[in-house]
Amino acid sequence: MDNFADERDFLLLDKDKYTFFILRLVIGGDCKLLLTDHEKLIICYSCPPYPVWIWTPDNPSIEEMERAYSLVKENSLLDGKHSFNLKYELAEYFIKRSAEEGMSLSILINMFAYDCLIPVKPTDVSDGGIYNCTADDVDEVTEFLDMFHRELGIDQKSIEGYRADAEEFIGTGKMYFWKDEQGHSTASCKYAPNGDMASINLVYTRPECRRKHYAENLVYEVTMKAMNDGYVPTLYTDADYKASNACYEKIGYVLRGKLCSIG
Repeated sequence: MDNFADERDFLLLDKDKYTFFILRLVIGGDCKLLLTDHEKLIICYSCPPYPVWIWTPDNPSIEEMERAYSLVKENSLLDGKHSFNLKYELAEYFIKRSAEEGMSLSILINMFAYDCLIPVKPTDVSDGGIYNCTADDVDEVTEFLDMFHRELGIDQKSIEGYRADAEEFIGTGKMYFWKDEQGHSTASCKYAPNGDMASINLVYTRPECRRKHYAENLVYEVTMKAMNDGYVPTLYTDADYKASNACYEKIGYVLRGKLCSIG
């Protein structure tokens, strides 16, 4: 196994470009662990609190799944402190193998991967409008990051960590709020380009502002900005959160793939 990625790995990920969009982004940066044979297996772990990504082709053999499990174990990732994003067949194998060794892995999140080629303008119009965050908004973006991750219960950081992320996201010029007609920030969303695609994420609405279609309108506007900049918008959702998925599908997002997070 090599500790570097090259064009062979990106070609592999192009076959699963929706479900493994984020992995394509991660392997191009600094990673605590990167293992790849450039053919059947990629294991990538960036840093805490993020998950370990494991790519395998569809319908992997028992030998290929055992190899992935063994490498994860050899690198001390089965310590109860890590979660894994992977395809369902490999997830089932990991759950079974870990149980045989007295460990307990289970599915944490079922994930859908969407893209949007033909956006549909929301029919439910919200008061207010989209707002591009600036350096003056770092405290509020930090607050949104904290609320977002607390509600999801994953990838949680300290306030200092969220502040550093907020400064980075604002610096890209692609971090947005939806402000109501009183000027209050009701929802957040940003997008991150990678190749010809862009990940729409950090979609969060303050609890007291929900069911007013703020996020729906904001995601549509951010989707249009990404498209106008030449990117294909993509996003991950919690497959079990039907209201959120219905919202995305309503504005033109189409289901392209499925994976899960186990831990």
